Amino acid sequence: MSMRHLITALFAALACTLVHPATAQNEGPSVPIMKAPYHLPVFKNEYVTLLNIYVPPGRNTGYHTHTGDSVSVNIEDADMTNQDLGAPQPAPAQRSQRGRANYADYRKQPRTHKASNVGSTSFHNVSFVFNSPQPAGFAPSSRADVSGYVQIMDNERVRGWRLVLEPGHAVATITQQAPGVRIVVDGGEIVESVPGQPDRAMNPKLGEFYWQERGATRAVRNSGTTRIDLVEFELK
Repeated sequence: MSMRHLITALFAALACTLVHPATAQNEGPSVPIMKAPYHLPVFKNEYVTLLNIYVPPGRNTGYHTHTGDSVSVNIEDADMTNQDLGAPQPAPAQRSQRGRANYADYRKQPRTHKASNVGSTSFHNVSFVFNSPQPAGFAPSSRADVSGYVQIMDNERVRGWRLVLEPGHAVATITQQAPGVRIVVDGGEIVESVPGQPDRAMNPKLGEFYWQERGATRAVRNSGTTRIDLVEFELK
């Protein structure tokens, strides 16, 4: 090989080692979902472990394994691909829609895959994973007779609603019959009214989340100037 061709080959090899270094660092063996890159466990109790998932553009989660069931809510729009372990290439990119809630069950058939952010916006998702494979035995409220709450999920593990309030709008009082999670898609100023107690002002932000105990009675009013979008779940 001539010196010119040798130098060309060396530069080509060097270029290959420099392409997508952030992707290469996540190509190790599969790990449990709780230890996956960009999956941050932020809260745990006897029922659930809550993950704050934030994948920047151009990054991926590495191969990780789901073995239980979980609920997730997308906080930001993002373009993501998914590639199962052993697949020759990822599936076509899909748009993760802001505010979309999803239930996934891998109790009988675990899944190992990696997710890659192939778009220009960060992928932000809040998920809670059930710690036990069996329901806890709670009976959640229905909220069917309270205008404003729209049921978006109901299965053997959880019941969920979306609550969208324009400025000045309010919903009547509900009593939460089972413990659960509130996830904020669009934040702003709200006031919660509890019978026999002073009104409580709050200013939840996009992507925040709160554990809510059973037995809580409350009405909610949008006291600010921006649209409020909350997703609430009660466990079964």
